[in-house]
Amino acid sequence: MLIQDVPTPEMLAECRFCSEVSKSSGEDPIGTAASVDHWLLIELRQPWTEKTYTEDPRVVPLIELFKQLFFKHGIMVRPLLIAPDREYSQPGKARIIYYRRPQEQFAEYEKQEYIVPEEESPRLATAILNNLIKKPNELERFAGDRVDTSHLREILVCTHGHIDVACSKFGQPIYLKLRREYDDNIRVWKCSHFGGHKFAPTLVHLPDGRYWGHLEPEMLDLLVKNVGDVEGLRFHYRGWSGLSKFEQIAEREAWMQEGWQWLNYRKSGRTVRKGLTGIKRWLYPLLRWIPLKQVKFVLEQWTAKAKWAEVEIDFASADESVSGTYRARIEEIASVTTAGKSPKKSSEAIKLTTAPQYRVSYLRKG
Repeated sequence: MLIQDVPTPEMLAECRFCSEVSKSSGEDPIGTAASVDHWLLIELRQPWTEKTYTEDPRVVPLIELFKQLFFKHGIMVRPLLIAPDREYSQPGKARIIYYRRPQEQFAEYEKQEYIVPEEESPRLATAILNNLIKKPNELERFAGDRVDTSHLREILVCTHGHIDVACSKFGQPIYLKLRREYDDNIRVWKCSHFGGHKFAPTLVHLPDGRYWGHLEPEMLDLLVKNVGDVEGLRFHYRGWSGLSKFEQIAEREAWMQEGWQWLNYRKSGRTVRKGLTGIKRWLYPLLRWIPLKQVKFVLEQWTAKAKWAEVEIDFASADESVSGTYRARIEEIASVTTAGKSPKKSSEAIKLTTAPQYRVSYLRKG
C-alpha cells in the first residue's frame, strides 16, 4: 500500500538494508515474480559463495547448461540450491526436486523427486535438463532413485546472505518460525537467492509457484493455511510464476475478488496491449507475435515499464464447472523511491532508484 507520509531520499539512504528502503517507501511487490516453466532444486551443502557459481565443479557445468537451454532452445529453468536439513536429508545423499509446467493453463507444477548419492547429483541434474530437449541422457538409470512426495508442499525461504545480507537477516527468523510451527505435509528449506532481495524476507511456495515478500510473522497462517481474509496477503504477494508482470498484477486483483478457491483454478494469461512510447510503441505490436521464447523474454524486459497494459486471464476449475476470463487494464499511478542494485560491500551506501507503481483500473469477469 502506498504510504501517505512519503520518506525523503535522505531518510531512505539512512536505512541499512535494501528491504527496509523498499518497505519504508511503500513499494508494492506485485509483478516481481519471475515467469518460470521449469524449476530445478538441488540439495547442496552450504556455504554458497560467489565462487560456488564460478568454480565449484558440481555447479559450473550446470550453469552453462542452463544458458544453452535458454539461448538455443528457449527453455527457461529456474535453478535453486536448497540446504540439507537434519530431519529431511540423509547423510551422503543429495536430493533433487524437479517441477515442470504441465500445460499452458494450469494451477500447479508437476513434481519429480530423486535422492541419490552426493557424487551422482550433477549427473542426475544434467540428465533431467538434457531430457527437456530429448537429448540422449541417463535419466532412466535413476528411475529407482525416484521417491513419491507429491503430497508434500515445499516452502523455500531465501536466507542467502552471501548475495544480500537482508535475505539472511530477515529471512532467518521467518524460516525458523515456519520450520517450528508448520509441518503438516510441508517441508521448509533454506534456499539460494531467487531475485527480489529488496522484498526480504521473501519465499517461494511450490507446487503452485507463488512468490511472497515483505513477510511478517503474523501473516504466515494466511499464507500456509489459506484461511481468513485474503486481503491480508495483498501487499505481500509478489505474483504467480505462471504469468508475466502485468498479468500477475491483474491476477492478484482477480484473486482478491474470488477468494481462496481462486488458487485451485487452472489459469493462463496473455498481454493484449501495452502503453509504450517512441520506437517501442511501433515495434512491440510486431515483435510480440514472434513465437521464440527468447524473443518474448527480452521483449518483456524491454517493455517492463509500460505506462499501462491490457491483459486477459483465463481460468477454470478442475471439473470445468467454473470457467471464464478476466479482462483488465493496469495503469501506472505513481512512482516510489526505492533500493536499486545492492552494493558489493556492507559499508557502501544503498543506491536509490525509482520504481513505477500500478493499479488495476478496470477488471471485468466474462
